[in-house]
Amino acid sequence: MVDAEDGVSPDVLENKRSATRYQVLVEIADRQPAVSQGEIAETIGVTSQAVSDYVRDLVEAGYVEKGGRGRYEVTKEGVDWLISRTDDLEAYLERVNSDVLGSVEVDAAIALAGVAEGREVGLVMRNGVLHANPAGGTATAITVTSAETGAAVGVADFDGVVDYDAGTVSVLPVPTVTDGDPPDPAVVASHAPDDGLVAVAGTEAYAVVSRSETTPDIRFGTAEGVAEAGTLGLDVLLVAVTDEIPRHTSKLRDRNVPHRVLDSDAF
Repeated sequence: MVDAEDGVSPDVLENKRSATRYQVLVEIADRQPAVSQGEIAETIGVTSQAVSDYVRDLVEAGYVEKGGRGRYEVTKEGVDWLISRTDDLEAYLERVNSDVLGSVEVDAAIALAGVAEGREVGLVMRNGVLHANPAGGTATAITVTSAETGAAVGVADFDGVVDYDAGTVSVLPVPTVTDGDPPDPAVVASHAPDDGLVAVAGTEAYAVVSRSETTPDIRFGTAEGVAEAGTLGLDVLLVAVTDEIPRHTSKLRDRNVPHRVLDSDAF
């Protein structure tokens, strides 16, 4: 049996024979009652004679019941054996995913200067994008690839916390076409952040931004996109139809992104 905490491999991975036996029984269960040993052999990559030997072994073990020519069915004992071995595999794979692969997680960053593989670099956030700084930073990582300046580099073995502040989201309400006049398009330009983004939610909002001759950076999936941008340190002006605003502010609260709703009466 597998022990997910101790990392013991499940029985079906103990050796090739155990693994193949498991595969053959799975294929019989999938194809029963008319089972072609030739098709099983082709599927799992062994010879037909090998499949025949495994089938005979499974019959003798009481996991498979043989009927007429080419007809086999998995017994209750065989189903129980499959379930127990599959549970073992699932527990083992869960440990691999969480403990093994999680410990070697690789992220990508933009290299601020040329860097070689295996170099310690600092991690900094700029314009909402992670950058690798060979000169250092409050957080560090080890490069797992090399990269030229401005190219993406793989980083792992993270240590410390990347030092940056969350951005602020300013929400400009726009009434629906039946609820009132839209704000002056000039308001968009006056509130658009110099180094941030402009997002629109709703047709009426898009019309206001378009008339201001401002190109929106985010038009679709704005609730998630605006919250993500704020989380990564970008300031955002969200121009949104009034009935869209609660959905967006709820997401911002969930992500702890500072935000304010501008007073449309002041425009």
